[in-house]
Amino acid sequence: MNTQEQRGTTTHADWGAGHPHLLITSDDARFVHEIVDDETRIGSGTDCQIRLAGLAAVHAVIRHDGYDDYDLEMIGQGQTSANIAKAAEEEGRPVETLHTGARFTAGEWRFVFVRDEFADHGRPYGGRLGGEGAHQRRQPPRPDYASEGHTGAIPAVPVPPADDHSDDTHDAD
Repeated sequence: MNTQEQRGTTTHADWGAGHPHLLITSDDARFVHEIVDDETRIGSGTDCQIRLAGLAAVHAVIRHDGYDDYDLEMIGQGQTSANIAKAAEEEGRPVETLHTGARFTAGEWRFVFVRDEFADHGRPYGGRLGGEGAHQRRQPPRPDYASEGHTGAIPAVPVPPADDHSDDTHDAD
């Protein structure tokens, strides 16, 4: 067992610890998906780890990043518990970093991310004691996961749409 887990003074743990998983529900179904891959695709396509009817071929992607967080990228329509557009504007990343209790939807499906608190990289010492503005001691820096050989999933570079004007000619004036 991780010694940090035993002390209870940090929310950092070994790479991928904390049993990350999704609770997935619809009106007619309920199940749990254990997140074991560095990239988990959600959709109706055959290359998705979570295949659900009524979704785009790839509707959303969860990536285990190099900081040992799990980031949600919505590709299809859905709602999230965070403002992804704002994150894209402020941080330059169109993703939501998932922490325990984060929710999102895709089609008729509802998802809740869960990870044991000792590994969730949130607030140490019992969470948000006294509210969001309360003073709490800082926790130590995250472990250097890269030095341990962990990089997480690297997002694919978006491919621009093909320019279908290959037959056009342009004369210089």
